[in-house]
Amino acid sequence: MIDIAKKVLQVEADAVLALVDRLDGAFTRAVEMILACQGRVVITGMGKSGLICQKVAATMASTGTPALFLHPAEGIHGDLGMLMKGDVVVAVSNSGETEEISRILPVIKRMGLPLIAMSGNSQSVLARAGDVFLDISVKEEACPLNLAPTASTTATLAMGDALAVALLVQRGFQEEDFALFHPGGALGKRLLLRVEDLMHGGEDIPMVEETTPLKEALFEITSKKLGITGVGDGNVGLVGVFTDGDLRRSMEGGLDHLDRPIAEVMSRHPKRILRTNLAAKALQKMEEHSITSLFVFESDTARTPVGIIHLHDLLKAGVV
Repeated sequence: MIDIAKKVLQVEADAVLALVDRLDGAFTRAVEMILACQGRVVITGMGKSGLICQKVAATMASTGTPALFLHPAEGIHGDLGMLMKGDVVVAVSNSGETEEISRILPVIKRMGLPLIAMSGNSQSVLARAGDVFLDISVKEEACPLNLAPTASTTATLAMGDALAVALLVQRGFQEEDFALFHPGGALGKRLLLRVEDLMHGGEDIPMVEETTPLKEALFEITSKKLGITGVGDGNVGLVGVFTDGDLRRSMEGGLDHLDRPIAEVMSRHPKRILRTNLAAKALQKMEEHSITSLFVFESDTARTPVGIIHLHDLLKAGVV
């Protein structure tokens, strides 16, 4: 069984590598054709090729190239209404003679839509109809009967990915763009969520004045449930912070510290973050300074915090 599996992987790997030497001006024209497209990329294929087409359409759509899958059998029964002026069609058939594909070609031509043909047969009906022909032929299928689409579908998928990635690069598609189409994924959360989306504001900000006795400041820490309080000066703004870690260290000297002003035991120069910064930047800063909270400000020069963000907020949002 291991030998069979190795043979399958080798045949399919060879099929993909064979595509490398076939890339030429036709591939470049296909990319340019899609870049000039004013509509969508409509990808169509039947059977196993159709399944591959669905994946290629999904990859393009998620990387900045509007694309959809058209089932050719449904197409000849009304779904050709999906096509519109400005679209580019990518038709896939290993034989190039698939009946359902052949039957929709006249409509594509009648509408004047550019056609990119992907086939394993350069003399086929599909190949001759295409404005651009991409050769996806394979020497053999991985199936020992040389019947089940295996290496051919792998090669088709690889060529589709090559188109999608070439388009991605040409469009200057960035992580931020990718995140817009993946708001539910981890990357989307890292690149879309901002500090202001997760911070605690208003009355939820733990704050005491610097003259406040330590024992009173503890009530603020406990009631706001963030393990920290900011220390403010009415004239200057935030001048320090006091955390539950600071409390443990101060208690090492005895309970008499509880009546001292918090200004005597607080940590000065608290770390800060802007409300418009990405939540991922807040996480980076917390990790850099080994802290769990950051006070949030409107600008670099502002002294009064507009919020506070805790590591737990980032965890709950899936940023971590």
